[in-house]
Amino acid sequence: MLTASPRPSPVTPTIDLSAQGVQHGHLRLPYSRDDSAWGSVMIPICVIANGDGPTALLTGANHGDEYEGPAALFELARTLDPAEVSGRVIIVPALNYPAFRAGTRTSPIDKGNMNRSFPGRPDGNVTEKIADYVTRHLVPLADIVLDFHSGGKTLDFLPYAAAHELPDKAQEVRCFAAVAAFSAPYSMKMLEIDAVGMLDTTVEEMGKVFVTTELGGAGTASARSIGIARRGAGNLLKHAGILAGTPETAPTRWLDMPSADCFSFAQDDGLIAFERDLGESVRAGEVIARIYPIGKTGLAPAEYRAAMDGVLAARHVPGLIKAGDCLSVLAVLTEAP
Repeated sequence: MLTASPRPSPVTPTIDLSAQGVQHGHLRLPYSRDDSAWGSVMIPICVIANGDGPTALLTGANHGDEYEGPAALFELARTLDPAEVSGRVIIVPALNYPAFRAGTRTSPIDKGNMNRSFPGRPDGNVTEKIADYVTRHLVPLADIVLDFHSGGKTLDFLPYAAAHELPDKAQEVRCFAAVAAFSAPYSMKMLEIDAVGMLDTTVEEMGKVFVTTELGGAGTASARSIGIARRGAGNLLKHAGILAGTPETAPTRWLDMPSADCFSFAQDDGLIAFERDLGESVRAGEVIARIYPIGKTGLAPAEYRAAMDGVLAARHVPGLIKAGDCLSVLAVLTEAP
């Protein structure tokens, strides 16, 4: 039986992705709406190319309330000299552009979570259409992909770059070598709660080198976290051979997430009071945080204890928490893979 060919993507780049030099433009996605009958979503994109060499795809704001990636990538797109490039750099500073403009994790158009929408659909909702274009038209061009993340408005992380354990061990080695080159203060062998629909999985299944990050969060970005993102992007381009020179390495502490015991989820609503700060050690059975009922004084808080020894790698923000929210993430210090 013949299989129908996939529909063409409705996304159109306003620049030539194969051209040399510096190009600033948009990925234009038609979006008919009340205030613009023949309107479009215009996603900024930059391509910087010079001669032969590898291609890197650098993306930020896969979730719209995460700001280190956009801060690093808008600056890189503005300042990277094509004469210094051997190959090509494709920069999409705000992948879920509607969410980025709204300052929300998911798209205000369709509530789409970009990082649960891959590989996407050319005939799906707006978020799925963007994911489909990235999957079929950007990732195949790339040798290495860097997708910046942080905790957004509801989590705060130790600043780390990360890769995943993979069935293809040679590919896994290449990914962790890229993580080491990024040279964040922490480097993580990462375990996902649910990897279905993620850009990570899509890129890895194509056999590409993939690096992600968690560089803070709490709905903002600091000078330190932006600096880590900027230096890390440059380091990765040097590691790939797209920029000359060696990465500007700094000490990194390797972390591992060996099991689901790393994750703790709230079963209560209330005021959360942590007993540990990010990076501090905790032993199995020790209290990580307490959740206080807020409707009446004199009520005992619910205690949340560590299921394993480790360090606090992520914590809930802000001060009020709801049942079902991720309360904390633990990780263990380990040797470099």
